[in-house]
Amino acid sequence: MNAGQGYQVELDLIEDRIAALTRLGDLTGDLVTAVSRLAERQPMLGTAPPAVELASRLRAAAGESGLAGEVSAAQREVVAFRRLLSDARTAYTEVDAAAASAVRAAGELSDGPTK
Repeated sequence: MNAGQGYQVELDLIEDRIAALTRLGDLTGDLVTAVSRLAERQPMLGTAPPAVELASRLRAAAGESGLAGEVSAAQREVVAFRRLLSDARTAYTEVDAAAASAVRAAGELSDGPTK
């Protein structure tokens, strides 16, 4: 904030952040798909009881309550933050446009005919 000048929002920087978050959301979605595929596979560790138990634990760790669930939650957070940032940009643009319109209207009134 500059003295007496108020705040200035850099819309280009916000657009850059939104684009980066969109890309991150896409990449996280790809990761969710890969982890979900991993959770569906039964690791081939053999048929001995310890190997079967280990394979079952690995599969559970990758499943919805494990790694897949964590990555899915991270993806939801990224998408929600991107949406929040996009909504903030839209709100700022609308308020800025309304303020500019009000200033123009006030200028037109003051420039009008005087009696």
